[in-house]
Amino acid sequence: FSPLVHQPINESSGFGPVFEEQPVDTIYPEESPEDKIIMSCRTRANPPATYRWRLDNTEIVIGNDDHYSLMGGNLVISFPDKSKHAGNYSCLASNEFGTLVSQKASVQFGYLDMFSSDEREAVYVKEGQGAVLLCAPPPHLPEDLSFRWMLNEFPEFILLDKRRFVSQTTGNLYISTVRASDSGNYSCFVSSPSIAKSVFSKFIPLVPIAEREKYPADIKVKSADTYTLMGQNITLECFALGNPIPQIRWRKVDGDLPVYRHNISMSGSLLHLYDIQYEDEGLYECEANNSKGKDRHKVHLYVEGAPEWVEKISSSERDIGGDYIMSCLASGKPKPHVHFLKNGRMYAKNHELRFTDLTFDDSGMYQCIAENRHGTIYANAELRVFAGAPSFEWNPVKPKLLGAKNGRVVIDCKPRAAPQPSISWSKGTELLHNSSRIFIWPDGSLELLNVTKSDEGKYTCFAENDRGRANSTGSLSVTDATKITLAPSNADISVGESTRMECAASHDPTLDLTFIWSLDAHAIDFDQDREHYERKMVISLLISNTQLRHAGRYSCTAQTPVDNVTVSAELVVRGPPGPPGGVRVDEVMTSSVRVTWSHGTDNLSPISKYSVQYRDERAQQDWRDASTSPVNVEGNAEMASVINLTPWTEYEFRVIATNTLGTGPPSDPSPKITTREARPVVAPSEIGGGGGTSRELTITWTPVQPQYYYGSNFGYIIAFKPHNDPEWMRVTVTDPQTQKYVHKDSKIPPSTRFEVKMKAFNSQGEGPFSVSTCVSISVPAEAPTIIEARTLSATEAVVSWVPLQLQTVEGYQVRYWRESVENEASAQRVLVPSRENHTRLDNMKPNSHYLIEVRAYNGAGYGPASQRHKIYTKRAPPSRPPKIIGTKMNYSGTTINIAWEQVEPLANESTVEGYKVLYRPEGQPNGVLYTTVKQSIDLPMKKGDYLVEVRAHSEGGDGAVAQVRIAEYMFNHILNLGAGLRILVLLIFARLENSHRMSF
Repeated sequence: FSPLVHQPINESSGFGPVFEEQPVDTIYPEESPEDKIIMSCRTRANPPATYRWRLDNTEIVIGNDDHYSLMGGNLVISFPDKSKHAGNYSCLASNEFGTLVSQKASVQFGYLDMFSSDEREAVYVKEGQGAVLLCAPPPHLPEDLSFRWMLNEFPEFILLDKRRFVSQTTGNLYISTVRASDSGNYSCFVSSPSIAKSVFSKFIPLVPIAEREKYPADIKVKSADTYTLMGQNITLECFALGNPIPQIRWRKVDGDLPVYRHNISMSGSLLHLYDIQYEDEGLYECEANNSKGKDRHKVHLYVEGAPEWVEKISSSERDIGGDYIMSCLASGKPKPHVHFLKNGRMYAKNHELRFTDLTFDDSGMYQCIAENRHGTIYANAELRVFAGAPSFEWNPVKPKLLGAKNGRVVIDCKPRAAPQPSISWSKGTELLHNSSRIFIWPDGSLELLNVTKSDEGKYTCFAENDRGRANSTGSLSVTDATKITLAPSNADISVGESTRMECAASHDPTLDLTFIWSLDAHAIDFDQDREHYERKMVISLLISNTQLRHAGRYSCTAQTPVDNVTVSAELVVRGPPGPPGGVRVDEVMTSSVRVTWSHGTDNLSPISKYSVQYRDERAQQDWRDASTSPVNVEGNAEMASVINLTPWTEYEFRVIATNTLGTGPPSDPSPKITTREARPVVAPSEIGGGGGTSRELTITWTPVQPQYYYGSNFGYIIAFKPHNDPEWMRVTVTDPQTQKYVHKDSKIPPSTRFEVKMKAFNSQGEGPFSVSTCVSISVPAEAPTIIEARTLSATEAVVSWVPLQLQTVEGYQVRYWRESVENEASAQRVLVPSRENHTRLDNMKPNSHYLIEVRAYNGAGYGPASQRHKIYTKRAPPSRPPKIIGTKMNYSGTTINIAWEQVEPLANESTVEGYKVLYRPEGQPNGVLYTTVKQSIDLPMKKGDYLVEVRAHSEGGDGAVAQVRIAEYMFNHILNLGAGLRILVLLIFARLENSHRMSF
């Protein structure tokens, strides 16, 4: 007998501390403008708690150190010092009931140093090859950095795509296939979100070399074996160099990627896993693939877990002299270590405290602490030991008791008492003893069996211990028993149909009657599932649009406050079949396989047929119906042959069952298989060519798509011969993505016509030849037409033309020279690719007549020239720089005015239209560019040394530059002066305005 199994603390008499706010990990930036750190600590307690703090388990003595002070329970650290104040802090809260220790919180001093000022070496790489630019971030804390890369100037950040990737682990920039357009200066931009600071590196020049080649995929960004925590998100990186640009795919080697908890981004380079679970642990593989080869990398993901409570302690009041177990269990990986504190001091190094014969000394504040390398959790509780005479104040015997005729009645007796009291019962004045119908339980409850009207009356419970005695009385009334008068019947229906179940009962008219419906012992929620369940006239259950899940045992319970009775009926629901199981593939041929499976549930209606579907992994298409043999797969079959497949293609299959009631869901996909290799049947298309020099034959074609390779080692055989020559020449091309072949022969005469045909081959043999076509060697026969030619400045012009619609054109040559001054043979030349129809001309002389012509070219030479176009370049820009006549700072010291004299051009120079002012940090080529038509400008004062460059602007271009330097040290000194001195100094400097170059 235990009169008090669990009694919570009664807070009206006071209670120990309960944390409402605890300190958290803090990162204090070393460059922070704030001069203090506040570590929070707040509790609810009666009487109010007092507070102390520890740093690395050493108590802080407030008052001995000017850096520390208390604000309520919060610890304030003024003017933080890394050498003194970094570490782990904990708060102790105490009152007369005991002491609690808060969770530990770290204080770290965050920083992000500047990059080295050393120049970075240029990176030279051939076009088509891959490049890696190293970031090498500077020293920093904490570790969480984000990386971006700038190109040429701030804030021109490069956009990432399937060709370019920035690792968020190392910061390195990877370019899988370098192009000429990648040329430029690159800078690594590093940000620390924890301290809100960013820095960037010196520029790294990337210089592509015009020598293209193809090479296989080569993975360079490889996530290392990784540990992560349950519930967290993680990103795995994988990026490959290669030409053509590799495709990247991810898979889980020992299972499937989590269906709804993964995402792949950055063209496959990033695998994001969300809400990590223990089953996500395993081996992950990324595969990079291009036409030259493939590369794989495996990374092991280990999933661990911070401690979590499975069972934890709670505050309790227990009887003196009794026994009590205080237990806490924690899950986690690795398994957490558990220990107990009492009033802030170590008490026991295990997960359970066992108390026997409790005394008042056992009262206090207890903490259970579970920790592993991923974290620490606290469970806090107050134990209070109670002693007192029996009392029914909080839990008297029920004053009115009801029992059903011939039923069973239990009357509880649970006084509050310590030590535990002895219990006895009486009916009226008769003392009760155990018999065949009456039993007093060890917990004090009184049980009456087969009750009748003669059992009605008053029942009293007596409780007594060494501190006193008490009693409590209740009155028992006996009612008629409840009986079922209409029971529900069994039913058999199909999915989508409706049915009704009936239930009625008789009961004591003085009591309320309630009907409860349940399915397989679970009560039906009519609000949540009102789409299918509805009460009709209280006693009927209507089941509408029935689904398979609604089949089972339905129970109707008629219940009064005194008793209840239950009857049941079975509902059978027939529907479409479930998914087949165990789908496997064997007998794999070039264009057919055998698919086998096992029957799924028929849901009480025989399966009439099966359908087989397939998915082509290379095409990444949706599921499609497969052609089978036999065409119609009967419902008793467990295998079928799938035909009309493509050789050397990766497939997966699934099976779907159908019966007279509908088609069920598909099976799980089969393991992936690859059909056997076969000879190719498709030849290259759109064979053409020509061009080349007078001794070269260029042959072009459209490559065969990968789904038609039909086997490994795929390539092409080219056959060609001069027209009317009986003998064919043959060459082999092994790269299936190649689109051009050049045959060189010094004996080929100009304007020769060739017949060309091609076929494909693989490891299984050769396919059929294409239809032969004629290819000629000749220069472009037409001349381009110039659309427009106009001058841009004294030295630049732009020209555009109508492109020629000839496949043999490889590009255009633009020539230009000064009329009557220069020889046509010494003309300047610009080569333009065939895909463009305009270009810029530069290095021209001012105030001059120029002639321009355009002609197309290919490997055989240049075609005819266009009609010549005449333009006249503009006069030269002003050759004299502006004369700076004043640099004046305003009173507040926030802006500085730069003034200069009007530039007067010479007779042969362009008229001044305005001025350009470049305001840039000293030592850097880029800054902020302003334009103005005035002879002065106000610029904002900035920290650091700056240069101001002023030049005149005209239609002929920008003139010579004048420069003035603005130095930081004078700016700082002026701002630190008092108001009067500042005005005086500014007046003095205003009188020095006649200097051409001044420093502030």
